[in-house]
Amino acid sequence: MNKKHSRPTDQKMAMIKNQASYLLWEGRIETTLTKAKSTQSFVEKIITLAMDSYLDVVKTKKPTVNAKGVTVEKTIIVDGPTKLAARRAIMAKVYDLHEVKTKAETKASFKNRTKNINHPLIEKIFNEYAPKYAKRAKELGQRGGYTRVLKLGRRLGDDAEMALIEFV
Repeated sequence: MNKKHSRPTDQKMAMIKNQASYLLWEGRIETTLTKAKSTQSFVEKIITLAMDSYLDVVKTKKPTVNAKGVTVEKTIIVDGPTKLAARRAIMAKVYDLHEVKTKAETKASFKNRTKNINHPLIEKIFNEYAPKYAKRAKELGQRGGYTRVLKLGRRLGDDAEMALIEFV
């Protein structure tokens, strides 16, 4: 991530943050080779942070009163301190992308599908990527290497080296 990309630091970081967010959301993006390599190191650190803390949850019991007036204990699962800190750090590193309603989906089914999800990208990182790559790390005995960069050739117009970055 030491490339300048011919931009000031704030613009460079915004570009990498944007590419990382869309890579995590879509699973693959096409970009220039230098941007892909910068995005790769940025995303790998995010996945490692999520992997190290995704299992840290705390179960608490909360007394609630139901419709009949009877007090019932309800078990609530919340993030532990390590996972909460990692979640906040990742939220600072990526943009908050939202679910999009598909054409075939009704408004009611979209609301039902997304009712308990405040930050879909963060949930995807902790619920899909972290367990997948933690399992992979345990099986192969290695950490890192969650993404790959494939060279696509040169772009017409400005002759820039193009690449596809995707998850392994």
